[in-house]
This record gives sequence, C-alpha cells and structure tokens, in this order.
Amino acid sequence: MPNNSLDGITLEQLLVRLQARYGWPGLAQHVPIRCFQSEPSISSSLKFLRKTPWARTKVEQLFLDTDWT
Repeated sequence: MPNNSLDGITLEQLLVRLQARYGWPGLAQHVPIRCFQSEPSISSSLKFLRKTPWARTKVEQLFLDTDWT
C-alpha cells in the first residue's frame, strides 16, 4: 500500500478511536469477533488482536475504510 494511513498509529489508538466511533455493538457488527461481543474492553481486545493476525487485519481495514471527516 503506497500511502499507509496507519503509519504512526498504534493498535491501541486505532481501537480507541473505532470504539468511540462505533461503540462495542457497532464494532461487533462490523468485525464479528468475541472480544467485541462478550464483555468487551480495550485491554482484552488488544490482547486478542495482537495474537490474531486475521482479526487485526479486519480491524485495521475497518479503520482505513471509516470516513473520519
């Protein structure tokens, strides 16, 4: 990807922004993973996403696809 919009953004910053934008129910709808559906928290989601590359990719893609204007 020539212009990577994720440069300089940590996974935690990305997740905090997405959670503020969509809430846990919205995140679970966009990326249906258990860490967003059952007793979600930033710390538990970070732990899961750091160990699960396919889920992290989906969350990063949601961040890139979100209109932040």
